[in-house]
Amino acid sequence: MKRLGARSLGIYGVAAATAVILGLGAVRHASSMAGSAYAQQPASAHAMGSSPFSIPDDPNLAVITIDYPEEGSIFPPEITPPTFLWRDASESASAWTVDVAFTDGSARIRVNSAGERLRIGEIDPRCISASNELPKLTPQQAAARTWIPDAATWEAIKSHSKEHPATITITGFEDEHLVHPVSRGVVVIQTSMDPVGAPIFYRDVPLIPSELEEGVIKPLAKGDLPLLSWRLRNIAEPNSRLLLTGLHTCANCHSFSRDGKTLGMDLDGPANDKGLYVLTSIKPEMSIRNQDVISWSSLRDETVAPSRIGFMSQVSPDGKYVLTMLRGLEKRLADSYYVVNFKDYRFLQVFYPTRGILAWYNRATGRRQTLPGADDPRYVQTNAVWSPDGKYVVFARAEARDPYPKGQKLAERANSPEETQIQYDLYRIPFNDGKGGQPVPIAGASHDGMSNSFPKVSPDGRWIIFVKCRNAQLMRPDSQLYIVPAEGGVARRMRCNTPLMNSWHSFSPNGRWLVFSSKSRTPYTQMFLTHLDAEGNDSPAILIDNSTAANRAVNIPEFVNIPPDGMMKIDVPAAESYRLFDVASDLTAKGQLEEAIAAWKKVLELDPRNAKAHNNLGNALMWQGNLAEGTAHLQKAREIDPEFNEVQNDFGIAFYNREQFRAAMKKSDCDAAGLYGNKILAVAPDDAEVKKDLADCALKKIGK
Repeated sequence: MKRLGARSLGIYGVAAATAVILGLGAVRHASSMAGSAYAQQPASAHAMGSSPFSIPDDPNLAVITIDYPEEGSIFPPEITPPTFLWRDASESASAWTVDVAFTDGSARIRVNSAGERLRIGEIDPRCISASNELPKLTPQQAAARTWIPDAATWEAIKSHSKEHPATITITGFEDEHLVHPVSRGVVVIQTSMDPVGAPIFYRDVPLIPSELEEGVIKPLAKGDLPLLSWRLRNIAEPNSRLLLTGLHTCANCHSFSRDGKTLGMDLDGPANDKGLYVLTSIKPEMSIRNQDVISWSSLRDETVAPSRIGFMSQVSPDGKYVLTMLRGLEKRLADSYYVVNFKDYRFLQVFYPTRGILAWYNRATGRRQTLPGADDPRYVQTNAVWSPDGKYVVFARAEARDPYPKGQKLAERANSPEETQIQYDLYRIPFNDGKGGQPVPIAGASHDGMSNSFPKVSPDGRWIIFVKCRNAQLMRPDSQLYIVPAEGGVARRMRCNTPLMNSWHSFSPNGRWLVFSSKSRTPYTQMFLTHLDAEGNDSPAILIDNSTAANRAVNIPEFVNIPPDGMMKIDVPAAESYRLFDVASDLTAKGQLEEAIAAWKKVLELDPRNAKAHNNLGNALMWQGNLAEGTAHLQKAREIDPEFNEVQNDFGIAFYNREQFRAAMKKSDCDAAGLYGNKILAVAPDDAEVKKDLADCALKKIGK
């Protein structure tokens, strides 16, 4: 495809503007969510003859700045009609014409437009919070006019602009009679012959800041987790398909095998356990059961400590292996990640690893091993991805460090200098059937004084697209997309970059399109597309509109190599057992033994091979005095997992502490009550009853 260069509009005094306008008003679909819908009707067109359309050179006309699409934009052939945005410098303009001229000899098209104002799209009332704000237009956005082509007009524009530029001229008039032009603007676009060819799987999230808990990765409060959704978007359709919502746990980073047959996804288990991973076959109706979930902590080996988190795990192209990042042999989870929750909903959390090694999991054997050459404890090794043939791995590396240096204040905003500073470099290493090799820095994406992370290798293996920013990785305000040859070379800043946050990118299966996330139009993250030619040249960003409500955000978009109806619904019965596990844990910690035993039994009905649940039920039964049944469940826990080593009997200790606390309070022994009460609060910090009793004890001491 011939690339469109920056087009000179000198005769009209117009320059194409950077696309920073909110596409918030382009909501044209019905939804189950309450809120306002955009009422603008797509405008129909009529042909104006086959002669080339020309506009008289009139320097007296005011400037129309076309904000979207940008000059040189390339649209996918299957995409639905976009919302054109412009600002008119003439105060007298009240009606507009949109003229489209082609270079393939086709008749030009003219459409009359009322130039409706940009409006905020639908609002999800469930996501309104005192800690966030509703979307609002900036003064520049409020000044924008809009035009949405009807389906027939848009199909005609796409048909006649494939590989041939189309010139779109917007002219402003004083009134609806369209006699006296007062303003004009021009933009040139075209349509690619390359289809996107695959739907996009993504997470649809509310932006509701939550309080920070030290060492806990928790972007949302527990009560807000059911608001998370997962969707599939076919860009040939005006709306996305809801696949999954209402979970009481969090599912995070996902990946797919190259053939579109396998889904891998990080899944939070009970007690915020981030060490679970889903591996399941993709089909239209999917059900994620306990047997589809592996636990990184249960895959013990001598080279790495049991880990409660696998970070940014990636399924291999053939679906046989999984790459993941685990903490090292000696360090605790809290010593391996920098995590801060911010009060600003626009960038509500920063979290990145400061220690970690790469490991790989063999689905056939069920074994996990470290990857030699990417398992050096002197470094943090993370963000690992596969080459398309599975022969090598690209990953980010930096010198390991403490996430919270002594005396360092916690950052209060994204990109604060008080964040722990870390700059990653990209490396590649042979997989070599799991034997690894010597890591080699990728020239152009390493040792440049910036942080280079989140690499993605193109399907043809020629290119790596990665995120560059000043500190850390991914969703930073200054994150920009760069492209570099896979073997290393000169990195180029991509043309599609928007002014604010560019990350979470993914190649289409044919390698001709890249989807990514950005906050350039609104704090509520949106999805964009850019076209890539054979030489890695990209085009201005194209918005994928109507992806979610205006006050929700899109993240982790990823192409999946399936037909549009290849995923229709996902159920996660495994997550219900995790919810019940947390309920049972809370009841046990509170000393409500009868209710806890009933809850543990419900967990085991759903997940009969849950060693922890057997262990905890056994402890509870022992404390109840039911020694025979309690012993049976404890033995069952060791039978399921011979290396199960919860000799500390967490829940037995919790119950013991509760009993001792109550006995101390009855005796008015405030010293003993303080000892056991503080142990209870270390496990259940929100226990209002214990807090009140300890406060009463403190007052009694003062009274003495």
